[in-house]
Amino acid sequence: MQCIVNRRAQFSASHRYWLPELSEYENNQRFGLCTRSPGHGHNYVLYVAIAGKLDRYGMVMNLSEVKQVIKREITSQLDYSCLNDAWSEFQQTLPTTENIARIIWQKLENHLPLVNIQLFEHPQLWADYQGNGMEAYLTISTHFSAAHRLAHPDLSYDENIEIYGKCARPNGHGHNYHLEVTVKGEVDSRTGMLVDLGALQSVIDEQVVEPFDHTFLNKDIAYFAEIVPTAENIAVRIQDLLRLPIEQLGATLHKIKLIESPNNSCEVYCTPLEATSTASNGVLTTV
Repeated sequence: MQCIVNRRAQFSASHRYWLPELSEYENNQRFGLCTRSPGHGHNYVLYVAIAGKLDRYGMVMNLSEVKQVIKREITSQLDYSCLNDAWSEFQQTLPTTENIARIIWQKLENHLPLVNIQLFEHPQLWADYQGNGMEAYLTISTHFSAAHRLAHPDLSYDENIEIYGKCARPNGHGHNYHLEVTVKGEVDSRTGMLVDLGALQSVIDEQVVEPFDHTFLNKDIAYFAEIVPTAENIAVRIQDLLRLPIEQLGATLHKIKLIESPNNSCEVYCTPLEATSTASNGVLTTV
């Protein structure tokens, strides 16, 4: 039986974004506050995913051994370090979240049967790396608050109540929506970035958070005048709003995850723009 096991670890470290071949002005334009000397720090949380068949003891690997490998190869070297100086790899490519995840994979791949490295810089930003050259994934987490009513315009009140239950009540109800936007791209061999993080955050804010926050979706967002604003439909709309602006930044929108409540969430896996005529979006809903 094949099984995937995740092992959690953590380390605290500082880093600085600065390229010596650029002027001070150029560095500030590209990296903003992250250029400040001597740097800034994070409490990093690392998840190492390994896969394999279960042995006679019911394990993919002995987790004590996994823990020791991660400590020896990663956390003992990075904890309380300045990442720019900790490993030689960060002399060539800056220690961004996505590049740290990539280098951690390289350090562990000869010791563990890896399937994914996930590294949280903080709870609103993390990267995933799966051993595909310079390709990585970066996720930004944000939120907005909105009200909605689930009622199909072609159905009667009683019919809507039968389908949507309490959610069809005429005055609507609200949620604190939690949104995760995952993009895919190539890590730049010098900056360590797969996308300009500030520009990505601005796109998400401008296209989704500001227009949607503190609205009644059915009444304030024209798209939902005729489209029922279920979590699934909201996620699909967010995908449509973000896909082109993110491609213009040089990355690809990979996934939208919308958490409506602790009990309800939806994931939309996004189709590249050039494939939209032949493929449909994958929507996964968790209840």
